[in-house]
Amino acid sequence: MSQIELDGVRKSYGLNDVIHGVSLNIEQGEFVVFVGPSGCGKSTLLRMIAGLETISDGDLRIGGKRMNDEEPSDRGVAMVFQHFGLFPHRTILDNAAWGLEVQGINKKERRDRAREVLELVGLKGWEDAYTTELSGGMQQRAGLARALTVNPEILLMDEPFSALDPLIRREMQDELVNLQQRIQKTIIFITHDLDEALKLGSRIAIMRDGKIIQLGVPEDIV
Repeated sequence: MSQIELDGVRKSYGLNDVIHGVSLNIEQGEFVVFVGPSGCGKSTLLRMIAGLETISDGDLRIGGKRMNDEEPSDRGVAMVFQHFGLFPHRTILDNAAWGLEVQGINKKERRDRAREVLELVGLKGWEDAYTTELSGGMQQRAGLARALTVNPEILLMDEPFSALDPLIRREMQDELVNLQQRIQKTIIFITHDLDEALKLGSRIAIMRDGKIIQLGVPEDIV
């Protein structure tokens, strides 16, 4: 279900092409990192996969099904953003359970699932805390927990560690590598840091001017 196929995907704003006919297959369980400078189109491409941006031309298929016009909630994806996006008036437990609450899952079930995922990301014991009581790294763990609680097929991560200081950033990279070994999700990760891409990705796609100019395993990119 979680295989992603991009076939000649293009995004235009008026006469301005932002994404120029990108084609790429991402297999189930792959960790693909898109890397490139600001403005190269990597975040726009991610948002099209998520359903947050419309596709001007070409096809997006997930699990073999054409997804161009499907709602974000029907794509089996969850996003982790750069600036956490947590609700300050909610506890960490209720932040993590929010996606299931939107789906109408009963309170006990969604909280039980959220507790499991908070333990998975290293936040056991912080369930009743609020976001202001957590460090930046812990807040990003909570954001990751919120994405994982809905058990998505595909995890989309838009520069999730770029707001963290270097030491915490390295720790989160290590945590994500270890976590992926356990959960084996299909992950698309956006960064402008090539070192981060080389550390995390099973494959790396380098973008420039709305195109993929190089694609391969880390050894090929180096």
